[in-house]
Amino acid sequence: MTGQRILRSDEGGLATLTLNRPDKLNALDTQAFEELDAHLAALEGETERIGCVVLRGAGRGFCAGADLQSIGAATATFKPKVIDRLAGLPQPTVAAVHGVCFTGALELALACDFILAERSARFADTHGKWGLVGAWGMIQRLPRRIGTAAAKTMMLTARTVEAGEAKDLGLVDMLAEDGGLDALVGEFTGQVLANSWHTNRHTKRILRETEAMPLATALAHEQYTYPGYAPDYAERVAAFGRK
Repeated sequence: MTGQRILRSDEGGLATLTLNRPDKLNALDTQAFEELDAHLAALEGETERIGCVVLRGAGRGFCAGADLQSIGAATATFKPKVIDRLAGLPQPTVAAVHGVCFTGALELALACDFILAERSARFADTHGKWGLVGAWGMIQRLPRRIGTAAAKTMMLTARTVEAGEAKDLGLVDMLAEDGGLDALVGEFTGQVLANSWHTNRHTKRILRETEAMPLATALAHEQYTYPGYAPDYAERVAAFGRK
């Protein structure tokens, strides 16, 4: 293996994971998934030190998708498990997208809680162009995010969706002008990090655990698994009282 496929940097409670294969538009090979899995495993145990995670790409784009040369039966079950691990990360997660976000890259982004993008970013599911069937979560997560009809259009035509349309569809949560993505990500993650990390983690957990439950069952689960107040609850309330 040559070169790090995933770089990690931490600052002020924010961990940034950067896809680092810019000469290949960050195409995802087995090494990239192995490194990503290792980073996610570490982050799972760092909830008191890291309160938010950003996933982004180096170079000209977020990611062109899977490296077609690395697709094979040996990793067929491992790669979706890594994406599931990303989706289940305790901390809030943000995909920061510029340039292309195609197919496997879109499956990575869909596993994040939020997708922020530059206006020139482009999204597509190109499985059909290659005679592949999505196996990393596309068929399940895309309809849940933008609705079945819109997801079918993207998946069955393989057409490219510009960022503005992606925002209208609900695929993108926030849109930045070109060159403004870093500022948008910084502002948004700052708001997330200013909130109680305890609250954020347990809100995300309860949402995940109750997603497919009927309302009455979900409400009962919410009460049964209630985690209590944050350790800094009293300090936060006192600070509010001093304003």
